Amino acid sequence: QVQLVESGGGLVQAGGSLRLSCAASGRTFRNYAMGWFRQAPGKEREVVASISSGGSTYYLDSVKGRFTISRENAKNTVYLQMNSLKPEDTAVYYCAVEYGDKVLGANPYWGQGTQVTVSS
Repeated sequence: QVQLVESGGGLVQAGGSLRLSCAASGRTFRNYAMGWFRQAPGKEREVVASISSGGSTYYLDSVKGRFTISRENAKNTVYLQMNSLKPEDTAVYYCAVEYGDKVLGANPYWGQGTQVTVSS
């Protein structure tokens, strides 16, 4: 059974930083992309960042230059370093693992979600 365990959310002031982690287990994740979605109240879930097993990355335009995604394949773990946080980054962040080069949200494994709140 696949499990994704997230950690690292919390409350931070604008301009601050947080690092999210997500450890996956339960199968081999070769050829699986890992990434992060977020969902703010009243808004649709959107992909924030994605990284392929080979290291190719994708970022939502609004987080480029502020967020960095990375992964440790040996540990089946993905990280999201979030710097220069803004109040509009406030959302529940979900880890996702999906077959292919990019998490699209079509048929991923999901984490339980972790709240990120950025105060102004």
